[in-house]
Amino acid sequence: MRLVTHGDSAPSSVNRYLLPQEHQVIMVRRHPAVLLRPVAEVVGGLIIAGLLSTFFGNQGGGTTLVVVWWLWLLLLIRFVWKVAEWSVDYFVVTSKRMLLTTGLITRKVAMMPLGKVTDMSFQRSLMGRMLGYGEFILESAGQDQALSTVEYIPYPETLYLEVCSMLFPGKDDGDD
Repeated sequence: MRLVTHGDSAPSSVNRYLLPQEHQVIMVRRHPAVLLRPVAEVVGGLIIAGLLSTFFGNQGGGTTLVVVWWLWLLLLIRFVWKVAEWSVDYFVVTSKRMLLTTGLITRKVAMMPLGKVTDMSFQRSLMGRMLGYGEFILESAGQDQALSTVEYIPYPETLYLEVCSMLFPGKDDGDD
């Protein structure tokens, strides 16, 4: 199963990092589970703000209520920021290398050439198995690389097999 077909094109935020002689094979956005913690923070903050509003509202603490709701608004703004960051983060495998593009304002591009990868594995936590994400661990020949782990990968089994078939192509049956 191809996760990106030849007719699909990468968004411009990714396309600008592709070399003219390479073509994208796989391009996925990280799993939405990366947003679980920010969602929990906003919902938890809303519950706490509601409880504090009830408590301080009965006691006439107007200034305290304003502070409580401003703090919750900051949590909400942080959540919106995390969603915006997630929307531009991509894991891309091309014919020559793997890229992980992250960041909204400060753009980071971590890269590893396919030829440098000596081993690749993936792991899935219990939560990852329930929600459908995993983590790739990449190793190269005794070198520290900018791209060594990729967290929150969707379809990890499919992606793992697809990338492994590119990294370690099998011989054709007719070749000796």
